[in-house]
Amino acid sequence: MKKKLKFAVIGAGNGGQAIAGYLACKGYQVNLYNRTIKNIKRIKKRGYIDLEGCINGRGKLNLITDNMEQIIKNVDIIMVVLPATAHNFIANKISRFITQDQYIVLNPGRTGGALEFKNIMKKHDPFKNVCIVEAQTLLFACRAIEQGKIKIFSKKAEVKVAALPAIKTNKFIHLISQAFPEFTPAESVLETSFNNIGAVLHPIPTILNCGRIENTRGNFQYYIDGITPSVAKIIEEVDYERMLVAKALRIEVLSLKDWLEYTYNTHGDTLCQSLRNTNGYYGIMAPENLDTRYIFEDVPQSLVPIRDMAKYLGIQTPTIDSMIHLASTLHNTDYYLSGRTIIDMGLEGLSLEEIKEFVRTGHVSGTRGVEV
Repeated sequence: MKKKLKFAVIGAGNGGQAIAGYLACKGYQVNLYNRTIKNIKRIKKRGYIDLEGCINGRGKLNLITDNMEQIIKNVDIIMVVLPATAHNFIANKISRFITQDQYIVLNPGRTGGALEFKNIMKKHDPFKNVCIVEAQTLLFACRAIEQGKIKIFSKKAEVKVAALPAIKTNKFIHLISQAFPEFTPAESVLETSFNNIGAVLHPIPTILNCGRIENTRGNFQYYIDGITPSVAKIIEEVDYERMLVAKALRIEVLSLKDWLEYTYNTHGDTLCQSLRNTNGYYGIMAPENLDTRYIFEDVPQSLVPIRDMAKYLGIQTPTIDSMIHLASTLHNTDYYLSGRTIIDMGLEGLSLEEIKEFVRTGHVSGTRGVEV
């Protein structure tokens, strides 16, 4: 019989509260971390999280704190549920306290998240071989009704995950299957990174609906009303460029339309029809303004690394480039400079074959003998 796992959840936003509440409802010991404890003072005072929607229940938490050392002590799995822009901060902070028998799971990693996370941790201690796991997407579509009360619109039937290195993926899947039977193995973190549907589905509709968002303060259904046939054309072109990069990396990825069918069992002759047939997207409203993680996270941590990998492999991505440029203009920020790059992911100077070997085994024969 498997031992009962102990979890730490890093991040108390929509997704973090959903994951923490869900695990606690299932009877697991859960510690919850937030960098600013005053931002979750209601949860701290009550000690539990309520879930409603397609999952209902109350999850009592074991510990709620802003102390990283306390939150991960003696836990088995650390679920990082934060915007990818926070990965750098968390990787630097957690490196001092993590042990080699613990797993870190990025929910999700966006594009290159596990690679960057591991690259940062190696700078602290190149001999501490902690396994980083990257989820392709978050298990839930969810929103906070209020602090400590989360509505879960839908739960995905399956979420692909991969360990870095990939030779440890099956061991992780076996360990966590009691808590998340939805987790299934991907080939490597290249697959989870470039099957990053958020790169396509989050920033593009936000950028193209910028006027509507500002005029209505997001008072429209994001996926249902915000993605018209014309918006869908541009989304599909970005999706095509993403798949071109994946093909060059020799990894299998799904188109957005196929992903909707695979994940939500929804069908349609067009992308718009498929989205309108996805029940879990009804009720999810657009961002209230353009200061949203759909831009400040998904552009630098999703579109930029896809574009940088494309450039590294000699592939043109004109539509992705245009979206990065528009986002940079909207936010008065150069996302090309601040985004995640090949260098950040620790892949600079590696050939395609060496990259494939690196993500599979954790080292490159003859050139990089350091285990991941």
